[in-house]
Amino acid sequence: MASAAASVATRPEPGETRKLIPSGIMGMLLFVFTEAMLFAGMISAHAIVRAGAQQWPPFDQPRLPREATLLNTAALLFSGGALIIARLAYRKRAEQARGPLLVAVLLGAFFVTAQGREWIALIAEGLTITSSSYGGFFYLIIGTHAVHAVAAILALAWAWQRLRSGRLTAAQLGTVEVFWYFVVLVWPVLYVQVYL
Repeated sequence: MASAAASVATRPEPGETRKLIPSGIMGMLLFVFTEAMLFAGMISAHAIVRAGAQQWPPFDQPRLPREATLLNTAALLFSGGALIIARLAYRKRAEQARGPLLVAVLLGAFFVTAQGREWIALIAEGLTITSSSYGGFFYLIIGTHAVHAVAAILALAWAWQRLRSGRLTAAQLGTVEVFWYFVVLVWPVLYVQVYL
């Protein structure tokens, strides 16, 4: 028994292990996975209701602005591209990422603002969340994306502010990137399923 106690006493203290993925990024990946399931559920419900409808969209409901939304989609995708450029610049010299990161924020803000203008026009034309299942699904799915987009834009703006003050870490930038890429990449799926 004494030899067992002696061997425990002579073991070295465990060192800190290096994480493969920083905690913030891992947490955001888990969050994004659950949100992907949320969108998958909404898209599935939308597809089932749409398949069972005699006419989709209903005759008395306004049509969604496909072409205008395609321009907004381009702005969102370019925002994702600007964030990729920001990451590459950050790796070379952190302060070089300021411009591309700001472009990502501004293009994201353009996307949300343009979508908001579209919503105002659709409501004025009579498409509301209670006007039909067509309107209900549109506002539920696209509105949920809008909430995510606003939150991600705020996260991007936070990262830009920290970068300006020289306090943005690579892990923090990575965490915000995961969130924004989710917002950017889920949108084309929503556009195809809801608008087309």
